[in-house]
Amino acid sequence: MGKVAVLMGGASAEREVSLMSGTGVLNALRSQGVDAHAFDPSERDLVELKREGFARCFIALHGRFGEDGTVQGALELLGIPYTGSGVMASSIAIDKVMTKRIWRAEGLPTPGWFEVDSAEATRKAFAQLGAPMIVKPAREGSTIGLTKVATLEECDAAYALAAQLDTAVLCEQFVSGDEVTIPLLGTGAQTEVLPVIRIVAPEGNYDYQNKYFTDTTQYLVPCGLPEGEEAAIQALVRKAYLTLGCRGWARADVMIDAQTRQPYLLEINTAPGMTGHSLVPMSARAAGISYEALCVRLLQSAALDYGTAATA
Repeated sequence: MGKVAVLMGGASAEREVSLMSGTGVLNALRSQGVDAHAFDPSERDLVELKREGFARCFIALHGRFGEDGTVQGALELLGIPYTGSGVMASSIAIDKVMTKRIWRAEGLPTPGWFEVDSAEATRKAFAQLGAPMIVKPAREGSTIGLTKVATLEECDAAYALAAQLDTAVLCEQFVSGDEVTIPLLGTGAQTEVLPVIRIVAPEGNYDYQNKYFTDTTQYLVPCGLPEGEEAAIQALVRKAYLTLGCRGWARADVMIDAQTRQPYLLEINTAPGMTGHSLVPMSARAAGISYEALCVRLLQSAALDYGTAATA
């Protein structure tokens, strides 16, 4: 597959996680005989990719300047095929508000929300959505800057925290019930939905610490949901993925209302984590795909929006 750059690190708030993901991918590709090299866009100019003869890129960047269409656009201009979604799908999916607008327009279920630009607007949203309410930056991941608000008095601090990270802040109706995540592989009609993972976090708090640095969160795969319910969720996330124009791979996060059993789409991550705690490798393993095989498969899917797909 030629000389491969594993893009990792970057300048987003998720840099630490990206370095863990990228290191795992780099080692896996090398173990399979791929000529892979680490490349940190925050330390090197992307133009060097072309100058140094890289044939394709594995994007292990997370968050802004990596998962939001900016790096994808640069690679399009350089003509270097890359893993994951293209420019438009990446830029839409990183924006939780825009994603929800599109899903709602397509009749797909997602929790009620308001986009706010002040603490006062956050309090008004709380009055509309009720307690508890989720307040988070619209364009961050890994639950960074997220607060679960239970009282009106907590709204100001929640808004201030989210606004430190993004000018766009999302207030979202909280759905109480099972939290599940579902990876997807492929493009178009060939898109494959991997097994559903049910997440059981300590006190229901699946935050940054419990995602990456503790072993107390339980990940259930098989998920233990009724067979028909799991299949319905897989069909829903496949439609959500294709509606945004995603390709290559992604991971969708869903909440299932405990009372009605209605699944609600939260977001889609177009450059999911590949760390030791990450969920795509876990689900792939349940489907019989090793971490190393998954990395190679993703690399083989590297493509350009406005060019010819890389030859595997």
